[in-house]
Amino acid sequence: MPDPKPKPEQEKGPGVPGALRPRLVPRPGLAGEAVYANVVRISHAPSELVFDFAHSLPGELDVPIKARVVLSPLSAKLLQRALADSLAKYETAFGVVNVPQGKSLADDLFRSPETPKPESE
Repeated sequence: MPDPKPKPEQEKGPGVPGALRPRLVPRPGLAGEAVYANVVRISHAPSELVFDFAHSLPGELDVPIKARVVLSPLSAKLLQRALADSLAKYETAFGVVNVPQGKSLADDLFRSPETPKPESE
């Protein structure tokens, strides 16, 4: 007897012909939960990389970690590849993302606001 609820097909995974990629299914209680981060601290050990994501506001000295993601070195490398691919597609659709040239990115993101110059008449 056929299954009354046919399961949607899974996507084909990369690399191995016929391999299936798991579908991401929201867990109850987490569906729709998003974390905005403008700061990430990356640390590593021989067997893992740890990404601590936070949301920093100007003037805050203590910034609470909002999410921590721990990846194997292989998973981190695959994430790097996926990010590069996604950013390339984004730039094709919306234009190049320019990284500010300063002492550091943090200097550009968290500098004091400049006083507007008076308009000359």
